[in-house]
Amino acid sequence: MSGHANRRRFMAATAGGLAAVSALNFLGSLPAVSAAEARLDPDRVRFSDEIEPLVRVVEETPREKLLEEIAARIRRGLSYRELLAALLLAGVRNIEPRPVGFKFHSVLVINSAHLASLASPDEQRWLPIFWALDYFKKTQAEQLSQHRWSLPPVRESALPRAGRARAAFVEAMDNWDESAADVAVAALARTAGEQEIFELFARFGARDFRSIGHKAIYVANSRRTLDCIGWQYAEPVLRSLAYALLAHENGNPRDGDAPADRSWRVNLPRAAAMPIDWSSGKSDSAATGELLATLHTGTPDEAAAKVVALSAAGMSPQTIWDGLFVGAGELLLRQRGIVALHAVTTANALHYAFVTCGDDQTRRMLMLQAASFVPHFRDAMQSRGKIADVELAKLEPLPSAGEHTVAEILADISRDRLTAARKLLSYCRSNPAAGDFAEAARVLIFTKGNDAHDYKFSSAAFEDYLRVSPAWRGRYLAASAYWLRGSRDADNKLVARTRAALDG
Repeated sequence: MSGHANRRRFMAATAGGLAAVSALNFLGSLPAVSAAEARLDPDRVRFSDEIEPLVRVVEETPREKLLEEIAARIRRGLSYRELLAALLLAGVRNIEPRPVGFKFHSVLVINSAHLASLASPDEQRWLPIFWALDYFKKTQAEQLSQHRWSLPPVRESALPRAGRARAAFVEAMDNWDESAADVAVAALARTAGEQEIFELFARFGARDFRSIGHKAIYVANSRRTLDCIGWQYAEPVLRSLAYALLAHENGNPRDGDAPADRSWRVNLPRAAAMPIDWSSGKSDSAATGELLATLHTGTPDEAAAKVVALSAAGMSPQTIWDGLFVGAGELLLRQRGIVALHAVTTANALHYAFVTCGDDQTRRMLMLQAASFVPHFRDAMQSRGKIADVELAKLEPLPSAGEHTVAEILADISRDRLTAARKLLSYCRSNPAAGDFAEAARVLIFTKGNDAHDYKFSSAAFEDYLRVSPAWRGRYLAASAYWLRGSRDADNKLVARTRAALDG
């Protein structure tokens, strides 16, 4: 979280930013969950006594009254962590994780909203979660309009014994067997440690290019949210996650050779052939540029092969990930749209798994799959129109007699994203941490964002730009101008409604 001095600099830098922050000041006035509980449908999974009543409040309170109800409970002592837990559990119980996207964004976005809250000043930390609550009610209605779905209770009689839970889960996932995976993951959740479980899911979340990266995103986001709310809530979340990861089409993938599955299979022997000291090596900006050139035109197979070659030549994982982050961001310049956006958010998820996993083979595969996925995303963009032949490495900063300000960059995002990107690249050269810009842009997500992708993208971009080496950081952040909200965008209506709820 930025300090008060940074916030003062930001507020001085942009009148629009001052207005946006002032509009959120009411959130600073915020400080037990009711024990009442209605009868629960026996065909739905039931949560623990401590959280079930609050989950029911989230599920059953009408959308137009939920924010007011939650605000009243916050004033009576409801904690942030309790609310986050209830929101996640309501999502996994009521929203079918297939397709892994669309309405299921109400679950996928929870961690992004949480990250936005963590990075916000204390007085604004409730707003992203209130937005996520409202978004859940919207998607809950969409789910009901399509078909009623809920996470069923576990088939207790079919659970494998504790000593076989891991093997049973791996076998079920390898065979794409939904019913066997469901009971196996329930047993695993009850008997295995958090890290062991995550290591397994990290592999299966990266093994196929379906749902434009949402499988890997769900793996990372579920782990991160559980780390906040507590792993005592893991079982229903992991059951939903396993069901999501097994989504496929046209027969059992185990028996076929679909393009979505091919990269994993050909990258397995590549991972084994990488040098034993692959995780060390030197940083080399020129090598990053070589990888970017391959990602720009190469196939998924060529991209992964380039990673292996760079590793064999002694290049560090940081050098490679610089190329993967910037290569994903470059796609936004080539075709601004939902596919390119997910290249960025998927790179974020795969890198999170990469730095969090301890298994050497899994880490190799995550990096190779991240390389293969960038051309997969580029190819998926083909059906959505022309892909410009633009290289982020060649983007020129926009000259200025003085320093470009945060205010003008945010204004340009609303009217000319290329100009905004070039100004942002120039700004980053004299402000390499870019903290004022990130804070100002995040506030605009709160006041002007209307979609789950606003939160997903901004959380990923603001997390990853600091992970990119200084030589490439400005270019990565410049690409974010192609999706962030600008200061001249229309305000959303949720801030006013949240203010009314909390002042009531």
